[in-house]
Amino acid sequence: MRGQAHTLEATVAALLLLTSLIFALQMTAVTPLSASTSSQHIENQQQAIGQGVLATAARTDSLKPAVLYWNNSTREFHGANENLGYYTSAPPNNTFGGMLERSFNDEGIAYNVYLRFQNLDGESITRRYIYNGVPSDNAVTATRTITLVDSDPLYDEDGNPTTTSLQTENVTYPIPDTGDNLHNTVRVEVVAWRI
Repeated sequence: MRGQAHTLEATVAALLLLTSLIFALQMTAVTPLSASTSSQHIENQQQAIGQGVLATAARTDSLKPAVLYWNNSTREFHGANENLGYYTSAPPNNTFGGMLERSFNDEGIAYNVYLRFQNLDGESITRRYIYNGVPSDNAVTATRTITLVDSDPLYDEDGNPTTTSLQTENVTYPIPDTGDNLHNTVRVEVVAWRI
């Protein structure tokens, strides 16, 4: 009788232990988006790509022209979505857009590009430049700041400077003039995430 009680007790303990283990495993499911050293490595790599694109664009003098890629008569960026005023299905048709496409689109990485600047009241304003959707929780950010001066020209659809500058009367450029010779400082922000 005593042996049967010990056997029954051991069986119940084993079932309890097995049930606890199964419950614990179900609570900690590992998915492709779970934090791990490999996903952290991917995030670091995406951030490095973003920083590299911004640094290369700045070094090759294609970042500022991309920010000034503005059609003064239609009051929007060249080739942007007419209803939204920013790029949605493809990057702009300029050097910076080509760099983004080669670096991110070809690798299956989604990205948004924002322009952050101050308005005349000193408030921080964010304007979408390229928008591909809501970033995932694992999105990374890379930034680069550029300075716009009043004599900077707007650029035409072919990427050539126009005779219209930021100080031209009736210019429709959306980033306001906040200083005497300094027009404004713009932080170009790239937010990237794996699709």
